[in-house]
Amino acid sequence: MELDLPLGDIWVYLSTSPLLHLTLTVVAYLVGDWLFLRSGRKALLNPVLLAILLLVGFLSLTGTSYETYFEGAQFIHFMLGPATVALAIPLYRHLDLIRRLWLPILVSMVTGAVVSVSSAVVVASWLGASRQTLIALAPKSVTAPVAMGITEKVGGLPSLTAALVVLTGVLGAVIGPAVLALVRVRDDRARGLALGVSAHGIGTARAFQISGLAGAFSALAMGLMALASAFVLPAVLRWLFAG
Repeated sequence: MELDLPLGDIWVYLSTSPLLHLTLTVVAYLVGDWLFLRSGRKALLNPVLLAILLLVGFLSLTGTSYETYFEGAQFIHFMLGPATVALAIPLYRHLDLIRRLWLPILVSMVTGAVVSVSSAVVVASWLGASRQTLIALAPKSVTAPVAMGITEKVGGLPSLTAALVVLTGVLGAVIGPAVLALVRVRDDRARGLALGVSAHGIGTARAFQISGLAGAFSALAMGLMALASAFVLPAVLRWLFAG
């Protein structure tokens, strides 16, 4: 039995299948990871960055809307929850060390959070950014679901925040280790905290590529940053942008 279907009709059918975009997402990351490993783990060839570029290029060339793509990609999005909870495992393994270092960790977290928020808002304000852009920028170093919730509560644009969060995470993962090496930060605990505070989940993934210890401290920083920001940042932003 022969099937005489035009190629265009086949593509229309496949493009509406959630399985297609789920597969494309996985393949894009695998290609990015392969290139990253082949390059000798060059920071500029971060697998997340490469996967994003490949997917954006594909969706643009095929004219596929984000809504159609997300019907398939939502399965990976759902797995972010269990993946985040699984970060408790490396934290538990290093629990004794974390307990001994609670004061340096607390000081680092507070300093990093203040610098992260204030630097972005001050520089953007100096460059003439709008109120909504400033609100979207403030939680850029917080994991995406929490950051979007903060922005929505304060009257900003969650979609803009999501884009800025991804951009921050990718840039942090790409240039973060190089910057830390440049300033001679070699302790994996400090490197992990820095990546977790500044680059949330993507930075944490990069920290695990450095070592399990760096990944554990990055996961701790990411979690504490999200928890503190959810309670404190909305009130601070309302105060800053009152009127």
